[in-house]
Amino acid sequence: MEKGPFSVEWLAQSSRSGGRGMPGEKGSPSQAPPSVPADTPRDREAAERRSPRHEAESGCAAPGRSRTKFSAAQLQELERSFREQRYIRAGEKRRLAAVLNLSQSQIKTWFQNRRMKFKRQTQDAR
Repeated sequence: MEKGPFSVEWLAQSSRSGGRGMPGEKGSPSQAPPSVPADTPRDREAAERRSPRHEAESGCAAPGRSRTKFSAAQLQELERSFREQRYIRAGEKRRLAAVLNLSQSQIKTWFQNRRMKFKRQTQDAR
């Protein structure tokens, strides 16, 4: 009797063999797909977040993007924009990125961090 695709017998057999083959493929070895390298920056960032970091053991930060040191002029403009509106709009983010010579991602992250600082400050004042 032929085992039907996705039948209980086929599923039990494929789970024992670790099979990834399609039903009805007799005698074909099941192989896991090869590892796909991280092609996009988002994939690389996700992979870095999953990988363990041993900062405590080595005594220094793991290699990667260094911390952005904002100039006084950049901070002044970012703070001015934050005072006007705590949540930045796309157009303002593009404008600030161009004027301050920063990426939109850096602007977005700065605003996120600044909102958290503002939240801590307002909670501590209570």
